[in-house]
Amino acid sequence: MPFCNVGAYQNKNDVASNSNNGIKLFYRTYGRGPVKVLMIIGLAGTHDSWLPQIKGLAGTVTANDGGDESPMDDRSGGGGADVEVCAFDNRGVGRSSVPTKKSEYTTRIMAKDAIALMDHLGWKKAHVFGHSMGAMIACKLAAMVPERVLSLALLNVTGGGYECLPKLDRQTLSIAMRFVRAKTPEQRAAVDLDTHYSQEYLEEYVGHKTRRSILYQEYVKGISSAGMQSNYGFDGQINACWTHKMSRTELESIRVAAFPISVIHGRHDVIAQLCHAKRLAEKLYPSARMVELNGGHLVSHERTDEVNKALLELIKASESTISLYEWTNLSNKSSGSKVTRASLWRTISSSFVVEGVNKLHIFLVYFFGLFVMAFEHIRRAVTRPVRVGSALT
Repeated sequence: MPFCNVGAYQNKNDVASNSNNGIKLFYRTYGRGPVKVLMIIGLAGTHDSWLPQIKGLAGTVTANDGGDESPMDDRSGGGGADVEVCAFDNRGVGRSSVPTKKSEYTTRIMAKDAIALMDHLGWKKAHVFGHSMGAMIACKLAAMVPERVLSLALLNVTGGGYECLPKLDRQTLSIAMRFVRAKTPEQRAAVDLDTHYSQEYLEEYVGHKTRRSILYQEYVKGISSAGMQSNYGFDGQINACWTHKMSRTELESIRVAAFPISVIHGRHDVIAQLCHAKRLAEKLYPSARMVELNGGHLVSHERTDEVNKALLELIKASESTISLYEWTNLSNKSSGSKVTRASLWRTISSSFVVEGVNKLHIFLVYFFGLFVMAFEHIRRAVTRPVRVGSALT
């Protein structure tokens, strides 16, 4: 099986390299050609979560190492014969190593993992695509080695920290309560569907069945067989999301590199709020193009054709002579590059309001979390829970 020994490709004098001693990443490559694409998945996800995009870009879901057979149809998905894709399991999940310390999980450390994998593959440059937490890692990678990035795709991304908190409304609270109570694969599958997809998509009919009923059976089967992500891995990856932050200097290093960027997001994402993705795209003007799709957090699965089209257009743009001002669909004023005295005052005033709302949001979520923990403690005293597989977020 293909593994990358991360420590073998990192500076031994780097303090962070101590977090990589013995760390191995499981990865797979698909297709062959001069165009290299590195895909970084999100929290609790494994490399095969990218299969709809692998099929669309590489034209196959059969791994080059001849490993496990994919459950997907391997007929050409519209990709070219000149694309090679690499997808891998982040540290803490799947077949990759699972460090036991939370401090060994940050988006910077995990970006160094991805860079080591590029070195292992012999890739000097690549198109870097990330989803959710993987998009945060992709941002860090792009800021650390912008000269090695040909284009950047950020799917369902946020800026980390409090931006990882979902929108606090009745639907989210209902999902949280159902998640806590879910102790069978059937209960967990029902919750995951509402977390990953838009309601509109779930209620669409495919033949005589709704997508919800079809996906429900697939999820039950998957959760029953996948097992549980270790507590070390899950807690560590949560820590990476919560501590993630992009500084102005890091964002500027990405903008100065002048490669095209696509920020792709589902309008009905209940995990990563659309407003945070838009704000990040504006900060990356004029490099960024905002792509809003009618989908949920797993927009890459829900709107596969549209996402794959956007990714192929991104690759094409990086190879063309198109200027970034032609590439972007954002306005100059949204980037915040020009600020008048009046607009500055409005920004300062609104920032106090936003900060207050954010603190209230965090307090309410914390308070609700305490309630959920108390409820769970009482419930555990009565029943013994059944362990089920962790969800992809």
